[in-house]
Amino acid sequence: MEFDFAEEQPKFLMLMYGLIAFVAVVGGLLLLLDVVPAWFARRHEAKLVAASASGAPLPRRPKQREGLFALFFLLPTLLLLAVGLVVPAIRTTLLSFMDGSSSHWVGLRNYGWMFSEDSIVRVLINTLIWVLLVPLVATTFGLVYAVLVDRARFEAVAKSLIFLPMAISFVGASIIWKFVYAYRGEGDQIGLLNQIVVSLGGEPKQWLLESPLNTFLLIVIMVWIQAGFAMVVLSAAIKAIPADIVEAARLDGVTPWQMFWRITLPSIRPALIVVVVTLSIATLKVFDIVRTATNGNYDTSVIANEMYNQAFRYQQNGQGSALAVFLFVLVVPIVIYQIRNLRQQREG
Repeated sequence: MEFDFAEEQPKFLMLMYGLIAFVAVVGGLLLLLDVVPAWFARRHEAKLVAASASGAPLPRRPKQREGLFALFFLLPTLLLLAVGLVVPAIRTTLLSFMDGSSSHWVGLRNYGWMFSEDSIVRVLINTLIWVLLVPLVATTFGLVYAVLVDRARFEAVAKSLIFLPMAISFVGASIIWKFVYAYRGEGDQIGLLNQIVVSLGGEPKQWLLESPLNTFLLIVIMVWIQAGFAMVVLSAAIKAIPADIVEAARLDGVTPWQMFWRITLPSIRPALIVVVVTLSIATLKVFDIVRTATNGNYDTSVIANEMYNQAFRYQQNGQGSALAVFLFVLVVPIVIYQIRNLRQQREG
């Protein structure tokens, strides 16, 4: 197939214009952030030198100027947050009270539909199962692994192996596990799980088609990915436990089980909270795994996937927006709890 430059020239020019604009904007911002602080620093330094030479009291930087200087740096971030987060959130909230097809105001009808439609109730139940199991199981696996390999001979290699799935995207991990769950009628199986079942004398199954088992099998993928994150955070917290506390406990003759419950677990409680909160938020937003593995079919859909279906596949913007708002409402209490916990740690 030959490349027609004349046909592709407009696309090439648009790409070049976009690249030039990106370099100009980013370069201009970096230059501005470098020049402006340096100019203020040189000006303040000149005043200090002049005051020192004349014997006058050293000038202090006015608080008002410091506030303007801080606002200068915060303004781009606030602008991006407003454009990319606040405005879409307000628009989504308004759409959730409208009919998706005609944009007529329907009040709370979309929210009533959410809790009355059997298929959507199934979606909410699936999401609840995900939120209950993934943080608990992933944190448990990460904690057990961190404790078992702590200061072991091959600690670095062992931790690298369990952390490795974190380097894989959710889509890539889902494709890998689809091969694990794969089914090929009778005879030799290409799926690892079915091959194990056949070798043990059982019958192969279409695992991802059987509800509610398929939901738990999808949860396994998420746990496989996130256990490495939990292990790294908790392992760092375990290593931060003061050595004198550990030595004092050993001198008192505590058993390894008592050491875990009375020393290790209370000492790493803040890290545990961070891991559970982070995994809970990530689980509420899970989309890629369900979309790739089952496309939300066979009673495996979750809120994020159903939100996409309603808004973009079925053109029901009102119902999709209602699901998005409901998901946001579920995340907010977790975020508030995390902020309060961090504030208590800072004050303590």
